[in-house]
Amino acid sequence: MKLTIERAALIKALGHVQSVVERRNTIPILSNVLLSADKGGLAFSATDLDMEIVDETNAQVSGSGQITAPAHTLYEIVRKLPEGADVELKFQGEDPRLSITAGRSRFNLPVLPAGDFPVMSSDGLSARITLDAEALIRLIDKTRFAISTEETRYYLNGLYMHTVMEDGEAKLRCVATDGHRLALAEMPAPEGALGLPGVIIPRKTIQEARRLLEDAGETVDLQISAAKVRFEFGRAALTSKVIDGAFPDYARVIPKENNRVVNVDKALFASAVDRVATISAEKSRSVKMQIEPGKLILTVRNMEAGQGVEEMEIDYDDEPFEIGFNARYLLDVCGQIGGEIMEMRFADPASPTLVLDPVDRGVRYVLMPLRV
Repeated sequence: MKLTIERAALIKALGHVQSVVERRNTIPILSNVLLSADKGGLAFSATDLDMEIVDETNAQVSGSGQITAPAHTLYEIVRKLPEGADVELKFQGEDPRLSITAGRSRFNLPVLPAGDFPVMSSDGLSARITLDAEALIRLIDKTRFAISTEETRYYLNGLYMHTVMEDGEAKLRCVATDGHRLALAEMPAPEGALGLPGVIIPRKTIQEARRLLEDAGETVDLQISAAKVRFEFGRAALTSKVIDGAFPDYARVIPKENNRVVNVDKALFASAVDRVATISAEKSRSVKMQIEPGKLILTVRNMEAGQGVEEMEIDYDDEPFEIGFNARYLLDVCGQIGGEIMEMRFADPASPTLVLDPVDRGVRYVLMPLRV
């Protein structure tokens, strides 16, 4: 195998695939990236056995072939080469190393046989649906913060993507919850989406897909089966297993009858919560909200650090009440609201609270209250 490639093209493609590779691996081949050179250019593959990313780029190939090399080491070498450099990659059977040459820089890396590299099959994947890249970014960004990190409830460790019929309209919906909060974002379902199986896409896959979307074109192709999901971003493709489990019936926890409506200035509210939370106990981070006509009082009490109180004006003219929330959860939701006003709908101090974005009715957030 022998080829010459521009540093910029090499680092972009390597950057796409190397982040899948775990830093610590008990299986040596999984620390490597598969390099496949032919007349069409150079292809890169990396996997952790649950997910695989493949990318391709142009190169001047004078000798085709395949080999695997340490992914992170190769990426760091290329990253530190001078901008604009032409990089020569060469592997010949008599020297069991990958040679990397750029100007006066020369490196040799150990290799493992390409035949030992695991390849993820795409069996069973459905017909493609095409999504607008910006629309997919919105679905992910509005919901992924609520994905659970608690490994015992593994079926919450991902984003639930599925289609629903609501008010006679087909919608593609993403939902995430950790049991304390829930985030939902939806869009009109693209052609061919109805009838696709609902899948729980793992957190790491969502993170990698979001990163690849930064360099995607205007559209993304998506294929889904009951066991796998595949995103295609131009010349890059991400294939992943999905979480084998049943996502909870989230619709039951979305409040329908919350009639106490409070409109707050998002930025002022977030700043006030952040200030009073400074003295909260780290574990609970509990903030009490005392809601009265025209006024909101935020209070945090900590036996060791003292007390913090903030008052602000709100748009509210109903009965006064008190309710408590985790400050971090309040701030996370504030960060997702697109406009200046955040709409909060309450029932009573013990019931879930619904948070809406007046400028984006396709998103909904649910927060479970804390005892205060």
